[in-house]
Amino acid sequence: MSKKNNEPSPLARRDFFKAATTVAGAFVLGTAAETATAEASPQAAKPQAKPTPTAAPATKIVGKIKIAVPVVDAANMKGGIFPKGTVMAPPSAKGANDRITIASIGVGGAGIGQGKLHLNSFIKEAEQRNTAVVAICDVYQPFVDETVAIAKTKQANVMGTNDYRKVLERKDIDAVIIATPEHWHGQISVHAMQAGKHVYCEKPLVRYIEEAWQVYDVAKSTKSVIQIGSQGCTDVRWHAAAKAIKDGALGKLVMGQGSYCRCNRNGEWNYQIPDSINATNFDWDLWLGSAPSRPFVSPKGAGNGAETTRNDAGARFRRYRKYTDYSAGILGDLMPHRLHPFLIASGNPEFPTRVMSIGTHGVQNKDREVADTVQVMAEFPSGWSMLFIGSTVNEQGLPDLFRGEKATVYFGSTKVEVKPERPFSDEVEGFIVDTSAPELARFHPTEDVGAHERNWLEAIRKNDPMHCNCNIDLAVKAQVIISLAEMSQRMGKSMNFDAKNRKVTAG
Repeated sequence: MSKKNNEPSPLARRDFFKAATTVAGAFVLGTAAETATAEASPQAAKPQAKPTPTAAPATKIVGKIKIAVPVVDAANMKGGIFPKGTVMAPPSAKGANDRITIASIGVGGAGIGQGKLHLNSFIKEAEQRNTAVVAICDVYQPFVDETVAIAKTKQANVMGTNDYRKVLERKDIDAVIIATPEHWHGQISVHAMQAGKHVYCEKPLVRYIEEAWQVYDVAKSTKSVIQIGSQGCTDVRWHAAAKAIKDGALGKLVMGQGSYCRCNRNGEWNYQIPDSINATNFDWDLWLGSAPSRPFVSPKGAGNGAETTRNDAGARFRRYRKYTDYSAGILGDLMPHRLHPFLIASGNPEFPTRVMSIGTHGVQNKDREVADTVQVMAEFPSGWSMLFIGSTVNEQGLPDLFRGEKATVYFGSTKVEVKPERPFSDEVEGFIVDTSAPELARFHPTEDVGAHERNWLEAIRKNDPMHCNCNIDLAVKAQVIISLAEMSQRMGKSMNFDAKNRKVTAG
């Protein structure tokens, strides 16, 4: 998967610029936005209705079980319109003492993968949470068999399938956990909410920006509870910082900075590849879904993390975050862990007005298409800007900070501190932000997956989608930044965003 001169793949740079000048010299996206009718921005009090497309959306049929998916333009980072789900039902209302039944869609195996992590958590705390895992879905049959066996330690009857539609058809299932690759997040989330299910979807929200509006609009119309798996949003520190900033402790907010950096000598995301993958137990075309079609190349056998340059079906299945057809890499996997909490901490989560990003392949340039080091800058309509850096080849990051004109917020492992800027030291008094304030009581002292899951269950039982700490309003704003950053990085241009009209243009 090496690229000459580190150029973006699969389009050459000149092709990106050609695509970027198709509408009056600007790159404009709007496929899904043309059909959206919900509010795109808190600044837009009365959202404008968008015209309905005259032609049916382009779809294709994938997998042995024949599921319709949109035809996407992966090279130009453009999604399509999801086909309507096969099941329509209102979301189930659950009382404080009602048991919530859960299905896991996309599980991973052998302790690897977010689906497996959530499954283990819900099984371990089934009694305390009053939940039951009753169905498992995955395209790889051994993962289904393995996780069904685990779920049956708490629940006698557990369905195993590779067809997520069978999960959604069941009226006794209240909620689903979606931990598939990124390019499946949007469609399954939309179909699940249309079927009356509540959703816990791993980050990022979707693969492409057009898909984000579809998930957003369906979430708003169905009033389903959807939580995005960015568990830092349940950490009280970010909410405490937001309170301090909203209370004016910094003066005018100027800038936020943060990072997510890791270093793995075998290369990030080079997970173990099972040696049993074959055309019988693994539905390759179904796994590809809306991503570009590829012939099935039989895996070479088991692969450990040191075997990094493979490009067969097994490598793409287990190491999908290295390939742009399925993932935005650091931008989609690591940045959301900081991005969602950072928007919270700003005190006023906003859509960006402009995003710029660069990405380099300085080290891991032979086994992946995504960058191994990224820098992202975003600016917001209220006047502050954000800097994020991410790396998979060096783990030294930036300190988390929010800078104001009069003071700066610093984050410790368990505390938040406001320190005055020198010229204002006689006017502004430094202090430790009180994280035990009554209005912060529902948050967790630290970042915690279990607490984030329990927050989702609380929102379901309260019938309040906005009770989710990483709710759809926050998630769609973060996704716009993620998508624009990828466009900017791969096209070499800054990207502008018009929230009222849901339009992206290249500057």
